[in-house]
Amino acid sequence: MITHILLAIGLVMVVEGLVFALAPSRLEELIKAIADIPPETRRLLGLGCVAFGVFLVWLAKGAFGS
Repeated sequence: MITHILLAIGLVMVVEGLVFALAPSRLEELIKAIADIPPETRRLLGLGCVAFGVFLVWLAKGAFGS
């Protein structure tokens, strides 16, 4: 269980690190654009991302079994 958590955290750090390393100026533009979105919409987008992430984990665990 702890191995899966560490793997997930590591993968998130790799993806986030790539964004910061490869497109730092684009990231600033994205942050400004996100700030213009109403909080309710950001909340819904966040919940949608969580739901999609749970779906991907469920799919990976079920389809590729571990």
